[in-house]
Amino acid sequence: MELTIIGHWGGFPKKGEASSGYLLTHNGFHLLIDCGSAVLSKLQTIISAERLDGMILSHYHADHTADIGVVQHALYVGKFTNQYDRTLPIYGHMLDLERFNQLSYKDVTAGIAYKPEEILHIGPFRISFLQTHHSVPCFAMRIETDGKALVYTGDTSYFKELEDFARGADVLLCESNFYKGMDGSAAGHMTSEEVGMTAHQAGVDKLILTHLPHFGDLSRLKDEAAEQFTGEILMASEGLKIII
Repeated sequence: MELTIIGHWGGFPKKGEASSGYLLTHNGFHLLIDCGSAVLSKLQTIISAERLDGMILSHYHADHTADIGVVQHALYVGKFTNQYDRTLPIYGHMLDLERFNQLSYKDVTAGIAYKPEEILHIGPFRISFLQTHHSVPCFAMRIETDGKALVYTGDTSYFKELEDFARGADVLLCESNFYKGMDGSAAGHMTSEEVGMTAHQAGVDKLILTHLPHFGDLSRLKDEAAEQFTGEILMASEGLKIII
């Protein structure tokens, strides 16, 4: 499977870029993971919205969902102009019914609830979930196909169960919103040191730092994570492609 970083900023997008959005592709199936601010604009440099086969959401904060409405309108225009004849499934949890109900729009998108205690199959992907420690209900995802595994943390502060959930993954796509020495627990985010420790304890092959902060020297995040994890570490950046 191929992972492409669409957006990687936490909270809001940096000028000309996007907040959380990740495109996962396998055997021609395109799954968008989260859909934050400016994700649609950036996605269209790779594929059109009409080519998406599914979308899945970790939680409903705006930096992960802000562009759902414009995706819905883009597909609606596609139907109006006879360029789109499908209904895009958008998978989300039901712990916020108001936001979940907004995933369905006319006949262009349909909200589908995932049950965190059950395995979800979307196209070629097998997805399991773990509720994270965040200010609103949020779920990490372990996405597997053909013997490979990607773990995406969503938003979370550090907790040990995440290490078990990510055990042996080929890639850990992990939020890193704070620097070493800071306390991210109240905000529901991880420090670079905690990210490195999680990757080390989980025994993952590769670590990608994402949900990046708008303050400080970002190169520190990688250096501080590397104090705990000796494997390959990458900083998420727009257009970065990883073959898993």
